[in-house]
Amino acid sequence: MEYQDITYDVDGPAAVITIDRAERMNAFRATTTEEMIHAFKRAWADQNVHGVILTAAGDRAFCVGGDVKQRAETGDYGPTSNGLFEGTYLQKLIRDIPKPVIAAVNGIAIGGGHVLHVICDLSIAAEHATFAQSGPRVGSFDAGFGALFLARVVGEKRAREIWFLLDKYTAQEAKEWGLVNKVVPKEDLLPAAKEWVAKMADYSPTALRFLKKAFNADTEHQAGIALLAEAGLDTFAKTEEAMEGARAFAEKRKPDFAKYA
Repeated sequence: MEYQDITYDVDGPAAVITIDRAERMNAFRATTTEEMIHAFKRAWADQNVHGVILTAAGDRAFCVGGDVKQRAETGDYGPTSNGLFEGTYLQKLIRDIPKPVIAAVNGIAIGGGHVLHVICDLSIAAEHATFAQSGPRVGSFDAGFGALFLARVVGEKRAREIWFLLDKYTAQEAKEWGLVNKVVPKEDLLPAAKEWVAKMADYSPTALRFLKKAFNADTEHQAGIALLAEAGLDTFAKTEEAMEGARAFAEKRKPDFAKYA
């Protein structure tokens, strides 16, 4: 596969998947998701890869979630080779790949981008990174891993605060809440992530694989709920209420949801 929206590199034991849509603040469209799926499977199959780093181009944004501008323009996230937008499948793949996945958060992580880093096994954030949810503001939601697993990570009250109030949080606040493991200067972000992979490369890959499966076992049932939530979002996204959120975002105005209460 020739990548348009991401880059894939292997540096020693680390595979680095970089979302490369800085002009859209690394928002993902269906093509982006398809390419990330391919890259994660590529890392899975490479016996020389001991860990995967997920990051993004530039230092402004890690990922701001789905490309709402495209959704406002076309009503969807664009075409793929198989005709499917497989966002939930990507989340499940990050959990299933038998190698640790590290999110190197190089800027804003919001919406679906926030979910991506939460799903990863470990997260390192640059000092200037910020974290937030945005779904209810733009006519969207992630009632699967984005809500359920988040609650396991930070607790019910914090998760509800993140989703209901849609406030932004600093990297240091995210660390204090357990959302990220480490905060570093931006120039140290990728080296720090690679250092972690190099450290784990000296450990038993079978032991790490079983440990990852053990950690996931407690929340594995959430995968079924995530698929149910995805089906609900697919239905909701076609409604006037959802499109009002997308149009308002594209037009840089406040959405009018009053009549949908």
